[in-house]
Amino acid sequence: MRIARFLSFILLLASCSKDAHIVEHPEWKQSFAQYGIDSACFIFSDHSHERVHLYNRTRCTERFLPASTFKTFITLAALETGAARDETTVIPWDGVHRRPEWDKEMNLREALLVSNEPFFQVLAQRVGRQNMQHFLDTVKYGNQKMGPRADSFWLDGSLKISADEQVGFIRKLYFDELPFLVRSQSMTRAMLLREDSNNNRWYYKTGLGRTNRGTDIYWIVGYLEHVRSVKEPEKSMNKTGVRNYPYFFAMNFERPASDSSQDWSAIRLKLLHELMNQFGATHDE
Repeated sequence: MRIARFLSFILLLASCSKDAHIVEHPEWKQSFAQYGIDSACFIFSDHSHERVHLYNRTRCTERFLPASTFKTFITLAALETGAARDETTVIPWDGVHRRPEWDKEMNLREALLVSNEPFFQVLAQRVGRQNMQHFLDTVKYGNQKMGPRADSFWLDGSLKISADEQVGFIRKLYFDELPFLVRSQSMTRAMLLREDSNNNRWYYKTGLGRTNRGTDIYWIVGYLEHVRSVKEPEKSMNKTGVRNYPYFFAMNFERPASDSSQDWSAIRLKLLHELMNQFGATHDE
C-alpha cells in the first residue's frame, strides 16, 4: 500500500502541477542563486505528512548520470551476491596513486565513506554484468542501461536517473522494500550514516560526474531521520517512547567543469542543510 501511494506521488509529480500532495517552492531558487547556481533542483518527500516538496519540477524529472550516488546500489548488489560479505570486506589497493584518501587498502565501509572509485569498480566487476543488469531491471533504476563497460557505466552517461526516481529508490531502501534481502538493505543503510546530532540523523551519498554538456553535476541523495521522544497512548503498540520521522531527498546542480572558484562539494552539503532548515524538517532547537 505504501509503495503504491508513493508511486502515485511520483506520477503526479510528472503530470499534475496543482495536486495538493505536491508543493513547489520557487523561493528556493534564491538559495542556489546566492552561490551563482542557476541549473539546479531539489526534491524531498515528507513521509509523515505525505507531501512531496520540490524546486524546479522540470529538472527533478530529468535524468542524469548518477555518478557516485550509484555506489549505494553497488553496495546492495555486492552484499546480495556475496561479492562483499559485509562492511568489513577488504579489496587490496592496486598500488596506483590516484588520490591520497584512496591510496590504501580499505574495507567496504571505509570505501563508501571516501567514495573510492577503484574499489567500487572492482566490486562491480565481482558482482558481474548479468547480475547487475538483473538488479537494475528488477529495481527499475533510472533508464536501466549499463552501456559497454561494466565498471564505469554510472559515470560515462550510459546509466541515467532523475532526482524524483532517486527519492523513490532511497525511500524503498529505508522501508526494506527493494528486491534485496533485508540484511543487504539494513547493512547498506548503516553505512550511509554521515551525521548524527540534535536528534537528527543524516544518511546520504554524494556524487560528482561530467555530463555530455561538458559540465560537472553534483548530487546528494539520502534521507534525514528526525528522532523525537513522545508520550504514547497506553494502548499504543510502540512501547519505546521514540518515533522516527523520515524525509527523503535528492539534489543536483551543474557547474562549468572549469569552475574551481568555490568548493562546490562543500556548498552542496551546505545547501542541503539550508533548505531542510528553511522547511523546518530538522527541528533544531
